[in-house]
Order: sequence, then structure tokens, then C-alpha cells
Amino acid sequence: MMATPPRILVVDDHAEIRHSVTRYLKINGMRATGAKSAADMDAQLKDYTFDLIVLDIMMPGEDGLAACARLRRQHQSIPILMLTALGEDDDRIKGLDTGADDYLAKPFNPGELLARINAILRRAGVGYTLHGGGFAGKRVTFSGVIFDHDARQVTRSDGRIEALTTAEAKLLAVFLKNPRIVMSRDELLELSAGRKAGPFDRTIDNQVSRLRRKIEADVLRPRIISTVRNGGYCLNSDVESHA
Repeated sequence: MMATPPRILVVDDHAEIRHSVTRYLKINGMRATGAKSAADMDAQLKDYTFDLIVLDIMMPGEDGLAACARLRRQHQSIPILMLTALGEDDDRIKGLDTGADDYLAKPFNPGELLARINAILRRAGVGYTLHGGGFAGKRVTFSGVIFDHDARQVTRSDGRIEALTTAEAKLLAVFLKNPRIVMSRDELLELSAGRKAGPFDRTIDNQVSRLRRKIEADVLRPRIISTVRNGGYCLNSDVESHA
């Protein structure tokens, strides 16, 4: 079992995908770094030791297939998860032939990406449990409220204990990892549930409403989780973590 979170390198020339994947992995307890090209990847590998590389095939300059083959020729045994275009079976086969450990077609569900990374790390002998946004085994204090991750409950400032559903606990963990940062509903849903919002999706609004009933002193005038017009939601509190 690893004493520290695994370090993941996400190589993709698409900035939005690169940033959203690294952010999602960080929320789920990993150390994630982005690289915009194979050359950038090489520079990162000189400075850090990574436990796994998420490598996109379609990139300008040296593509993912060539980069994967080159890494294997250099006798680098670091696990590689290849990102392929949907339906490109030839690329998937070539990726596995060049030494990739697994592949995932775009567009993908972030939750599935996380599960595949975890599976590859287990097969590589890198044991690490990915859950809780880094709060597993800890209690977190914010605005006089105590969040016990493992018990999946909060203790209010008035001493009342409230049980949380799994979805509520995951959403609260996202807020606690991003205090005083305005986060959109789409971001919150992707980071807490690993999926994108559909048309008229009210999942986050409903979950925030339930959380407020469990942590706010006055639900009609919420002070801990505020609504930001045209922005989303924000946790207005400093966070202190205890083992």
C-alpha cells in the first residue's frame, strides 16, 4: 500500500480536457500534473517520477502512439493509459501493441477513467485507495461543523449529529477541498459524481439544499454554502483537517 498518493501525468494537447482531468484526479486524492505535448511530457519526466501516464493519441508533433513506443524502447516501465477517439479500433490495438496498459475512448466518464487508473495501479502493484477526496480516516472542521468522513456524518455547532448520504458526503468533500472558491454546478457534479449535467439537471441544487438543512443554522439565510449569481456555489469557510 502506498504511503503517499500516486502521481499521475495527464498528456493531452486539449487544454480543457487536460485541466478538467487533472482537477478531477486531485479532488479524488491523486497528485496530478498536466503536459500539453510529448515534448512537455519528456520535460516533466526529467523532474518527477510518475506512477502512471494518461496519454492522448491525437496530438500535434509526436503523437501518443509514437510517444508510448519510444518510452517502451527506453525501457521505461511506467504504466500508460491511452486515450483514443471513439470507434478508432485500429488505434486501440496499436496502442496495446506499443505497450499501453489500457485504453479509454473519448468522450469518457471521469468516474470510469478513475476506476481504470485505479485498476492499472493495482495490477502494477501500486496499492492505493482512491476515495473521500483525501479525507479518508480524518475529521474536518469548518464553520463550527465537524465532518467525519468514515462515519459519513456531520456534527453541528449545536451538537446535533446528522447522517449524510453517499452523494451528500462526496459533494461536501468537494466543497471542503475547494474552500472559498466559486464552483459551477457542472464542476460540482463532475467532481462529486463523475458525470456531466444533462439539460435542466437539478441534482446539485437539490443536494446543496439537503446539505444546508444539515449544516446551516438558518437554512433561509445560508452562511456556510452561499449561492453565487451566475456562478454556482461557494463554501465560505476555512477548513481544518484532523487525523
